[in-house]
Amino acid sequence: MSINVSQQLKAPIGSVRDYEVSEVVDIAGGDSLVQGELGLIRTDLGILAKGTLHTEVEVTCSRCLSLFSCPLSLDIEEEFFPTVDVVTGAWLPVPDESGCFTIDEHHTLDLTEAICQYALLAIPMKPLCDEDCAGLCPNCGQNLNHGPCDCLPQGIDPRWSELSKLLCI
Repeated sequence: MSINVSQQLKAPIGSVRDYEVSEVVDIAGGDSLVQGELGLIRTDLGILAKGTLHTEVEVTCSRCLSLFSCPLSLDIEEEFFPTVDVVTGAWLPVPDESGCFTIDEHHTLDLTEAICQYALLAIPMKPLCDEDCAGLCPNCGQNLNHGPCDCLPQGIDPRWSELSKLLCI
């Protein structure tokens, strides 16, 4: 997902260009359609990309281990720094920040890595296919969302027997 920003790098500070984004990006090993609006704002040092993008990634439910599509909303706000002066062609120093995003020598701003990083941060740590996901049977491993299994109910551990009196079992 590349945008040529050579003309915007020549524009005055504060100039804005809006873009409609609708491209397929490889996120977490799968192709995902990324859509939304993105504004590119000229700053004193480079270009600030700011906007909200939407996508879906396929993840595994942490309870039942089923694959499902997880919608993500990405609020992107990253500054990209040029590596070459657009007027003179001289190389520019890149900020000392580790992992900063740059604009290549052809004045092309590539959003792919930023989108991937924001998407990976937006994926839930324990994704659930449904809030009421029943998970797997601890004995046979059947997905309990598809119905009960044939396992016999386990007896209560004798170490917890005193607590069972409180539950009126």
